[in-house]
Amino acid sequence: MTRTDVIVIGAGLAGLSAARDLAAGGADVIVLEARGRAGGRVEQTLMPDGRPIQLGGEVIGDSHTSYRQLVAELGLTIVPSFTDIPGDSTWLISEGRVLGDDMTWMPAADRARYDELEQRFAALAASVDPENPWAHPDAVALDRLSVGDWLRSEGATPAVLRAMELRTLALADPSIWRRSLLADLRKEATAGATGFYDYDAWESAKVLEGSATVALRMAEELGHRTRYGSPVAAIDVTGTGVVVTLATGERQHAADIVCALPAGPLRDLRITGVSEPYLRAATRRQHAPAAKLVTVHATSFWEANGQNGTGFFEHTLLGGTWVQTHGALSALVPVDRLGPYQALPAADREAALLDELVAAYGEEARDTQAVFVRDWFADPYTQGYITAWRPGDLTAVGPLHGTHEPPFWLVGSDQWVCGYMEGAVRTGRGAAAQLLAR
Repeated sequence: MTRTDVIVIGAGLAGLSAARDLAAGGADVIVLEARGRAGGRVEQTLMPDGRPIQLGGEVIGDSHTSYRQLVAELGLTIVPSFTDIPGDSTWLISEGRVLGDDMTWMPAADRARYDELEQRFAALAASVDPENPWAHPDAVALDRLSVGDWLRSEGATPAVLRAMELRTLALADPSIWRRSLLADLRKEATAGATGFYDYDAWESAKVLEGSATVALRMAEELGHRTRYGSPVAAIDVTGTGVVVTLATGERQHAADIVCALPAGPLRDLRITGVSEPYLRAATRRQHAPAAKLVTVHATSFWEANGQNGTGFFEHTLLGGTWVQTHGALSALVPVDRLGPYQALPAADREAALLDELVAAYGEEARDTQAVFVRDWFADPYTQGYITAWRPGDLTAVGPLHGTHEPPFWLVGSDQWVCGYMEGAVRTGRGAAAQLLAR
């Protein structure tokens, strides 16, 4: 049986950032990765002209400080994302195609109610401590309410509810009727509690060299310490350390283990020696499954039509679009659209998604240099895409969320307030610092 100081399971951003810091601190560390590549939910391919195309996570916000620090250490460059592109957003809705950067399709009275409710939401979010939302005096009640139920109780009109669902679809989030209000308040509190989801706060920047390059640079630094094609079947915490059993039957022994698996794959493991309350909290977390489409074109042709590439789609398979880089559009098939998406023959899905882009941006959208479809929901080592909290989940998981039970250290985007690449890096590096301090 091989022995080492620390075994890290998963070579995504969380596992790699933990392993990198552990190795720098003098620990003997090995990373076990089921896939044949590093990155987890960040993945990229290079176009012949050098453009890095992201098939997974892409963008960051102002509050994503841990991620930004890591990017600087790796010598990479942060630049503005799609949020500063001039032009109109595209609304593909029941009324047809409507252009306008600020919900111009919504009647003035409904827009006034929307703004009023956003202010109330911001005030409520300011009352939630994102590090300890369970301490809020109304935590249980806020968690049991869905965002939709709260909006309706506060007098939201049908047009306001429609607007919120449209924005939800574009983000590939679960419906407002299946999302915990407390979780949403906690999320927005981390970004300054300014109101509903704001692209400028959450998605205003990106890594010029590609978000997956962050993972690839760390994997390069770790070199032989990372073993690919090594899926884990079981983790046994014992009085003398941790035993990891691979799917092949091979066993590895370590003093500590850093587990960087997403919620779904974590539930697939056999884990012993971890307390029942902790394990129950860890496996209660969920993902919102999604599929991602990226189309690559010679130019950003939509700009000539006054469109900025940001789209909100109401009755399509795609929930919306955004500009990834020059000439490239990204889009997501959200959880509520996966049923009809999967019902299509696999060979017909790409054409169906392109038809929707044509409806939004014109026939030029069909003139592609490359098309990529990544079914993250079907990836056995991910089983989802972004963090999701149903009503009641946050208080059911409780304050054990984001904690560790040494020698079992649990990290990953899901272990932070609301997912994102920031959560992966923040929790990975945080666990490494605590472990080294021991």
